[in-house]
Amino acid sequence: MIAYVDASVLLRVALRQPDALPEWRRIERGVSSALILTECLRTLDRLRHRANLPDKEMAARRTTILALVASLEIVEIDATVLDRAAQPMPTELGTLDAIHLATALLWKESTGVELVMATHDVALALAAQAHGLAAAGVSRP
Repeated sequence: MIAYVDASVLLRVALRQPDALPEWRRIERGVSSALILTECLRTLDRLRHRANLPDKEMAARRTTILALVASLEIVEIDATVLDRAAQPMPTELGTLDAIHLATALLWKESTGVELVMATHDVALALAAQAHGLAAAGVSRP
């Protein structure tokens, strides 16, 4: 499976959280926006403060996140992505999710390769489906 991976999916896998994406091991090629690294590391930093994680545990989780991100094909955020994300969408979508969706759609258009939107975010899954992408990670948006 070729999948666009958002931060919600990567974080559940990296942090060994419940309800991680069942299809994770079937992803042969993962694609994401450069935004994923910032999102994941900011979330990890918030977790460190809220849960008072010891340095050793923090370092291990950060290493895991960095390795998972490094395994993905990262698409840079450029003016084309931002312009696409700014366009009207068929469903309600926040800014960061619009950037993820725009990145996935542009990647698909430029490569001609089908991909699945892997996300635990219901709004992003619904928007992806409205654009003709299959979604994995949410039961039924």
